[in-house]
Amino acid sequence: MEVLFNRPFITGRETHHLAQVAMSGKLSGNGAYTRMCHNFFEDRFGFRKAFLTTSCTDALEMSAILCNIQPGDEVIMPSYTFVSSANAFMLRGAIIRFADTCPHYPNIDPAAIEQLITPKTKAILVVHYGGAACDMDAIMKIAGEHNLMVVEDAAHAIDSYYKGKPLGSIGHFGTFSFHETKNIICGEGGMLVVNDEKYIKRAEIIWEKGTDRAAFYRGEVNKYGWKDIGSSFLPSEITAAMLYAQLEAFDEIQGKRKNLWNKYYECLKPLAAKGLFQLPEIPDHATVNGNMFFIITKSSNERNSLLGYLRSMGILAVFHYLPLHSSDLFHDQLDGRELPHTGHFSDCILRLPFFNEMKQDEVEFVVESVKKYYLV
Repeated sequence: MEVLFNRPFITGRETHHLAQVAMSGKLSGNGAYTRMCHNFFEDRFGFRKAFLTTSCTDALEMSAILCNIQPGDEVIMPSYTFVSSANAFMLRGAIIRFADTCPHYPNIDPAAIEQLITPKTKAILVVHYGGAACDMDAIMKIAGEHNLMVVEDAAHAIDSYYKGKPLGSIGHFGTFSFHETKNIICGEGGMLVVNDEKYIKRAEIIWEKGTDRAAFYRGEVNKYGWKDIGSSFLPSEITAAMLYAQLEAFDEIQGKRKNLWNKYYECLKPLAAKGLFQLPEIPDHATVNGNMFFIITKSSNERNSLLGYLRSMGILAVFHYLPLHSSDLFHDQLDGRELPHTGHFSDCILRLPFFNEMKQDEVEFVVESVKKYYLV
């Protein structure tokens, strides 16, 4: 049996919506489907204002502009994240200060954040790894005491919550991904959520290439012009139509993914109880949204050996992030600090195949293969 790591889920309604876009004569962005997607997220999660983007990377770049990052400003973020988290702020001239993760889950440690704050610190970026919430009360308290902006990189975290609050709605800005490996997909896509009213008007101008064209189309100004810096951040109606088909099936998709997560957890719990590896320790303040499933091995050698064994069985499991602080780009800028928990998770996390239409026998085959590796 061959088990892929990911298989994009298609609801079957995508072709209908794509045909509607084609017949409408409106293919470029900020049309009817974009508005329907915005309305879905704002109504469902109470987001103050949503802006679809061509990727989560673009949403992060918008957030960096909205944070008014200037050359020399410092931004604190985890090292255990994707490069887009750092690139978005480095493009504005920021100095990145990488913080370690918590010991038991690969989310940024609030205590590590506090140690890195200087008079130059401008913002904190948090990453809700695997859809599990960071300790947002502690982080927002730190930010409030030091007058810092907070950006939630919620690329993994649609439909996940912190003490009942939707992730992406707590910081000043939230960013989401609809890449084909995520819960809700459109191939490549993302979203910026603006949670503070005072940033909405500027966000829309940045989103529209630095112009007030959106206001012009609403009839609020009699002509539009160049108002601010910006870029072509908004996606086409084709992308929005693909996404809307997924949103129509939102509960079905999320139900399947959460059930799959729980199935893996229950099947692998007896092995973890024997101390063979660790399962994700979801904090009490967090929820599971079915973004991914991973185990934590005892060492990098064991992780790599297990990866090789699973691949020999036809199972495509993968490792995840390499620490950004020790990357080729950044290693010359290291300040001598050790980030031991970051290193541990980078060395030892192994992600198992995870996708909507994963069959029962595929899950059982993966679980049994892990058992055979450990000779259980």
